[in-house]
Amino acid sequence: MLHIRWLGRVRYRDAHALQHGLSDLGDRNHLLLLEHPSVYTLGVRADPAHVLVDPATVGAELVTADRGGDVTFHGPGQLVGYPILTLPGKGAGSAPDTVAYVRTVEQLVIDTLADLGLDAGRLDDYPGVWVGVGTDRPRKICAIGVRLSRGRTLHGFALNVDPDLAMFDHIVPCGITDKAVTSMAAEGLKVTMSEVVDALAARAIGLWGSDGSTRSDVAWRMRTDDLAPFTRGESTGPTDRRAGRRREAGVSGGLEIAERKPSWMKARARFGPEYLAVKRTMRELSLVTVCEEAGCPNISECWSDGTATFMLCGERCTRACGFCLVDTRRPQALDPDEPAHVAEAVDRMGLRYAVLTMVARDDLADGGAAHVAATVAAIRSRTPGAQVEALISDLGGDPDSLQVVFDSRPDVLNHNVETVPRLQRLARPNASYARSLAVLARAKAAGLMTKTSLIVGMGETVQEVHDTLHDLRGVGVDIVTVGQYLRPTEQHLPVARWWTPEELEDLKSTGEGLGIGHVEASPLTRSSYHARQAADAAGGSSPEPVSTPVAVAVPSRP
Repeated sequence: MLHIRWLGRVRYRDAHALQHGLSDLGDRNHLLLLEHPSVYTLGVRADPAHVLVDPATVGAELVTADRGGDVTFHGPGQLVGYPILTLPGKGAGSAPDTVAYVRTVEQLVIDTLADLGLDAGRLDDYPGVWVGVGTDRPRKICAIGVRLSRGRTLHGFALNVDPDLAMFDHIVPCGITDKAVTSMAAEGLKVTMSEVVDALAARAIGLWGSDGSTRSDVAWRMRTDDLAPFTRGESTGPTDRRAGRRREAGVSGGLEIAERKPSWMKARARFGPEYLAVKRTMRELSLVTVCEEAGCPNISECWSDGTATFMLCGERCTRACGFCLVDTRRPQALDPDEPAHVAEAVDRMGLRYAVLTMVARDDLADGGAAHVAATVAAIRSRTPGAQVEALISDLGGDPDSLQVVFDSRPDVLNHNVETVPRLQRLARPNASYARSLAVLARAKAAGLMTKTSLIVGMGETVQEVHDTLHDLRGVGVDIVTVGQYLRPTEQHLPVARWWTPEELEDLKSTGEGLGIGHVEASPLTRSSYHARQAADAAGGSSPEPVSTPVAVAVPSRP
């Protein structure tokens, strides 16, 4: 089965981490198709002298890559393809044939270009795909750079559809000094990126998808007015711009907010002494809980059982996700006493399993990573043996910030993808599906148990959820929670439909059938719901709690 994903515009570091996650942690075949923001990459045999300018002066990054080849450029208008495949060996016990694989990738691009009306071919002694072969002016239209590790492929090709060719003037492309670089547009072929993606995907299915294929696309286009007011530099409240994004995502209609909910969406309210005791502890220590801030329907059940979810880094988020009730005004300074107060609450309530969550803090250099790590350390210091689950934002995908959290060694690292690829821009325009998968892949590579959550009922199809479960299994996610979306206010995305308990139970069976350790799926399931039990089911070994466990969790702003 070949899983094709159009991921839109993805930073090189996120795509690299995702590639390694799918290659190292999974055994399925994938084809990642995307664009990169402007970046120059150096292969393992690259000559640094072939970078002729400071990349920052031309608006590009410089990255050292673990692929073959010299220096090349990736940028908007260029289709980058990363096949993640298991290749057969040349014979019993032998390694795959790298040269043959490179030829296969070249032929994939040559055939795609032919389908679109452009003749291309190979040039002796020069890898890649060329036009003008046989003339005195051959021009490179596609670079190839691959790596094979334990029979799994990494990296791939970069096909110039319509990039800024001037960016190649600042390097010696692929170390070749006497030959030009071109693009489909420069050769007079006017096609859209989506047309090229469709043509290449069709050829890839014929090449690698003999036993079937799936395809899921994200909308790569990002407008400034998609973003949260804080990110746009504004201090006013959010303006609803979601109607256009719903149309672009193919979502129409929706249920009225006052429409009667089905019986399975009604949680029984319990406001007994246990509930009041948790609330009193939160107020005395000036703590924020996602239970209240996000309007969780399970608040009375969890609080009555001595379970609460603590929201770190304040009560204001720098992103404005279409499904979330958390305040999106400009955030305030971090409370330096918050880690100690959370640790005191964990101790007071006799917790042996604590779930920490956070708002996104794009205003902070580390996204709040050090604050989360300090809270984990404070809990461990005050309550030795307590297990901690950390539900984090993507921290901007910054490897150093993520490593700060990973180094605190939470027992479960949770980061939510929230929805299927097609609805990412609609539901969480400041985030990225590829980046979220990369965060989970990085956490798994760091040796952590990983967890994520999906919200259903915003317009996704059953097949799209299945495809997303495949992706999560591909990067080694251990725990997935799936629950029904509830619209917080009229300013939020409408509910597209109600998923039945039986449909959600089917998702549990599908996910666990794929090899995910534990899938918690029910109408009222939320990310930290039954957190300790999920960790146990996925292979954790949390000790018996002194009292009913408490989850210290907060809505992960993707």
